[in-house]
Amino acid sequence: MACHLTTPRKNAVHQVKLIGLDFGSTTSSAIVARASMGRSCITGRMKLGHPEILYRSFPVFTPFADGVIDESRIRRYMDQWLSESDTRLEDIFAGGTIITGLAALRSNAQALARLVSRRIGEAVIATADDPSLESWLAFMGSCSVLSRFHCDTPIINLDIGGGTTNPAIGLNGNVQSTGCYYVGARHFRFEPGSYRLQEESEFGRQLLTHLAIPLHAGEVLCPQDRDRILDFYIKALEAMVMGTYNFFDQGIGRIHEQVRFEWSCPGMMPVVTFSGGVGELIYQHAAGETLPGTTYFGDLGIDLARRVVASPVLAAGLGEFVPENRGRATVYGLALHSTDISGTTLYLPDTDMLPLRDLPILARLPLNADSEEWLRALELLHKGSCGGCVQLISELSWDPNGKPSSLAEIKAAGQRLTAVLKERPLTGKQTLVLVISDNAGKTLGSYATNWGQLPLRLIVIDEIPDRHAHFVNIGRCLNNIVPVSFYGMN
Repeated sequence: MACHLTTPRKNAVHQVKLIGLDFGSTTSSAIVARASMGRSCITGRMKLGHPEILYRSFPVFTPFADGVIDESRIRRYMDQWLSESDTRLEDIFAGGTIITGLAALRSNAQALARLVSRRIGEAVIATADDPSLESWLAFMGSCSVLSRFHCDTPIINLDIGGGTTNPAIGLNGNVQSTGCYYVGARHFRFEPGSYRLQEESEFGRQLLTHLAIPLHAGEVLCPQDRDRILDFYIKALEAMVMGTYNFFDQGIGRIHEQVRFEWSCPGMMPVVTFSGGVGELIYQHAAGETLPGTTYFGDLGIDLARRVVASPVLAAGLGEFVPENRGRATVYGLALHSTDISGTTLYLPDTDMLPLRDLPILARLPLNADSEEWLRALELLHKGSCGGCVQLISELSWDPNGKPSSLAEIKAAGQRLTAVLKERPLTGKQTLVLVISDNAGKTLGSYATNWGQLPLRLIVIDEIPDRHAHFVNIGRCLNNIVPVSFYGMN
């Protein structure tokens, strides 16, 4: 018998609209989805379920002008996507925007993230150059369903784009490790239909030097040198999935490593899946579909896809383990997996306290943290002007089906926090946000404020899975539920 979601209460608004925007090295795209808010009958937590894709834009080339991202054209694309999807800003409950690969290295990438936040609205998290988050999103958008179906099989997803490859390994739908490498199709940009070089990235330039290939803009890359470049990329990808870290320990390998991908699966070899623009080409080629012509996209993406399919190490699972989306996963992950939702028993004395953006996560504390641990976290909070977040770790943080914290444990934690806040009170508009996996937000908040007698800006958000991250965004309250997005992931 199927068991999915139950509605939180009879008159609740059950469906919300989500958006994902992905600005990559080569292309940019958008997706709009609709999902139901309800309680999982398996874990008991509130979650977004039954996602339905309402709109998926055609990928467009990421616009650059004078070496930076063309913000005016990005504005026009966003207006076009909102219009085509019939989406008003007030319709958007949550979502995400990410700027990745070579686009994230442009000098105005952070400015673009701020522009998107202003244009799309406070519900959407926007971040540039967050490689571990990108790897996690790509895995979730590409093969989370596949991973849960093959629950005992570790899966490594390689998200191969224009500027980077973002690997992630997961088991039973849970990501265990991520990485990021400057291995991608667009470090060399050609005149479409030929191998006449137009420009190369800094990483492409260093690879040419390492391989002693004397190639400059306007010159044609010969087949032998093209194959030597692809040889390096294939060896790098194989090193990621085989765990041979020494490939990246020094020299040209070290230059191409941004975040080391470390994993261990004793006694078994993970299955490899693919996503990203190159991943889409890989599955097309593996299925016998005709690929576009020579450098159709003006880069090495088509050639790299062919070489991946020819690699016994990389292509071993191509026939049996095929992700649902066959490629463009980050934008799916942004729309469908970048947001958690709270339970309905959060402690929120004033809804006007929300939204809160870019709150630093000050500490991850056990529920039974002592006064000294709380004081250290509050000292960090006082160094800022707006506030911060503390993640409280309990058994449910590690195991959604574990034993909930008892009322006595919740009460003791709240009373310890009360004592600390009396000793080190919050000032001005400083807000302390507590995030906990237990269904205990209102109870914990009530004890911590001595049932409202301690005047402070405290919010307790419950039923949120444990996330290893540096920052959190909290959206506006809708029917006693708030969207929560983490970024700066470890």
